[in-house]
Amino acid sequence: MGDVLAGFHAVWEFESDSVLIRYERGIRTPKLFQALGERRVPLSAVEGVTLEPGKRGTVVLRLLPRAGADPLMEAADGQLKEGSDPYRLVLPAERESLAEYYADELKGLLTESGPADRHLVAAPEAPLHFKAYDGKASFDGTAVQFRWSWTGASSAKWKAGDQSFSVADLSGVQWRSPEVFEGHLRLIRRSADSTAAVQADQDPAAVVFGLGYGPVHESLPFAAAVLATVRTRGPVPAVPAPSRRDPADIAERIRHLGELHQAGLVTDEEFSSKKAELLAEL
Repeated sequence: MGDVLAGFHAVWEFESDSVLIRYERGIRTPKLFQALGERRVPLSAVEGVTLEPGKRGTVVLRLLPRAGADPLMEAADGQLKEGSDPYRLVLPAERESLAEYYADELKGLLTESGPADRHLVAAPEAPLHFKAYDGKASFDGTAVQFRWSWTGASSAKWKAGDQSFSVADLSGVQWRSPEVFEGHLRLIRRSADSTAAVQADQDPAAVVFGLGYGPVHESLPFAAAVLATVRTRGPVPAVPAPSRRDPADIAERIRHLGELHQAGLVTDEEFSSKKAELLAEL
């Protein structure tokens, strides 16, 4: 088609086999859109197009992605608010006829429907990181690292220590929006007992979101990138050995461990073992 349709917060560029969505930057643009920047959506990833009246004199043109075609939408699992849906283009009502033309043109080009057998829309690229309530999460494309915060992490996570998960050892990702539930990002391990119900704040394979921590525009692209890599599961390079820690950081962690010990949350044996482990990192 080769045409361009500009709406609020985004511009759609129509090509013969895809729609290139460029998201605008600005204080009114949803932060998730700004984080995504732009996305190329193959028409093979779309099964429908709708055009409906919007709010306050607008119309909404929306692509309906196939289930499993987009790692971002798969990770979101229906939890995104309407205004943060990356497949919606909001236009002034006076452009309804033009929007209807493009909707009809797109419908004529769609040939696929039903769940996709693989991701067709590219995921956000690693490296990615964000700060959760109880730790910092990072992903380098081969492994996910959780580094616990002494002010927010539970004693269970402190006992387990900082975590590193190779994507080869994962089977999926569970993301819960901080705007819908008590947010968290949980890594689903192949070897984990699926019947064990562990709260996210007690699970070393999860980080917890709170007010001001792990917002959607940071944690959701992170979850999508991990999920896409897990789905491909190609050969995974060895993760480099971690560099030596800052002595001040080790001292702070030992101090916090001592507080947990004095409070009776850590046994004598656990305290001695964990302290020795931390000192060994110097």
